[in-house]
Amino acid sequence: MNVRQVRLTRIRAIVQSMEIGSQEELARALAKEGFVLTQSALSRDLKLLKVVKGIGTGGRPVYMLPENPYYHRVREHRLANHPSAKGAATLRVSGQLAIIKCRPGYASGLASDIDNAGFQGIIGTIAGDDTIFMALEEGCDKAVLEHELRTIVPLG
Repeated sequence: MNVRQVRLTRIRAIVQSMEIGSQEELARALAKEGFVLTQSALSRDLKLLKVVKGIGTGGRPVYMLPENPYYHRVREHRLANHPSAKGAATLRVSGQLAIIKCRPGYASGLASDIDNAGFQGIIGTIAGDDTIFMALEEGCDKAVLEHELRTIVPLG
């Protein structure tokens, strides 16, 4: 196994055994085991593992893997219950860049949904906690982009 595969295995084990609610918490847990990585590398690993945020004991947001019995319920109901369904998300486009602002904890899941939708004109996304950065292709039609995004994220 290469280093990344070993790290992915450890991330899975940590997420399954602990209530991890943020990348910072996960990074600290990994550092204790000798894995020091950047936030962007950790984001890519979480995306690769298809991690979503759900609600743990005490109502605290926690990371969940597909094996978690609540995972699919979180994925299915996230958009229906997402604050953006009430118009809480915003989109700003400038040149070949676009930013979506949403409630804390939702950006990663929404960015994954955007990536998986395969919209024309979006080269890729990077998600923080409440912000999604999108790189757009040259000549991307902003009206078409906004229309496509509204199929996933009802924008305010």
